[in-house]
Amino acid sequence: MPTMARYGDPSLPTLVLLHGFLGTKADWLPLMPALSQHFHCICLDLPGHGDNQAEGSTEAKLDFDFCVENIVTRLDSLNPSPEPFHLYGYSLGGRIALHLAKAYPQRLLSLNLESCHPGLVDPQEKTARTKNDAQWAERLLHLASKDFLSLWYQQPVFADMTVAKRKALIEHRSAALDLHPKQLLKEVFLATSLARQASMWDVPSQLACECHFFVGSQDTKFHALAQEWQLHAPILVHSISGAGHNIHQAAPEALIATIVKLLG
Repeated sequence: MPTMARYGDPSLPTLVLLHGFLGTKADWLPLMPALSQHFHCICLDLPGHGDNQAEGSTEAKLDFDFCVENIVTRLDSLNPSPEPFHLYGYSLGGRIALHLAKAYPQRLLSLNLESCHPGLVDPQEKTARTKNDAQWAERLLHLASKDFLSLWYQQPVFADMTVAKRKALIEHRSAALDLHPKQLLKEVFLATSLARQASMWDVPSQLACECHFFVGSQDTKFHALAQEWQLHAPILVHSISGAGHNIHQAAPEALIATIVKLLG
């Protein structure tokens, strides 16, 4: 099965989109009718997600560097003479996008991050996150998909979701989760844990292109993070009203309008 989906005229500027943990390339489908009028959109499944099952890989290989090379290799397979592109990543996809930007800064027209953490600095926070992620990894592996997702989407960062949206998302995600063994997803989750992530706070300062940070108006945690990051790096923060952590799901029209205004 294909691990990429393309929308829009290839002669338009390319916009590469990376989904978050538990997502797939199909997460971007609702945005494609509008975005593909302005960009050649390439939506990719991250390793361990959707149709990208990365068979034969080990946890040691499924780290950020592996994810970056997996993405770049697939992009290069589309064009023997690849041109620079706009890169957009949500949450985990944003953290991987930061690593790609650091490794291949010359490939980017712009870096666009949605609700994305640049890395933990406090050792105690890293230790706590390691323990927390280990618990989530075991739940992912041993609980029924619906039970795991019900717990996952009760986390404070998803508090803005309505009961109806949460229920629909759990139904959708559980069906997708049950299509593949969960061991690989668990390994990706641990290998790309925020606790294992190196600091990416200074990456925007190293780029020649602009770095845009999109945050939902209801996401107080990432609003505070964005304000702190602005003190250290030249990121341009855009608050999207009516959204929490998952902006492209909660307020797609407002997000699309902002992206087109900035990059189109």
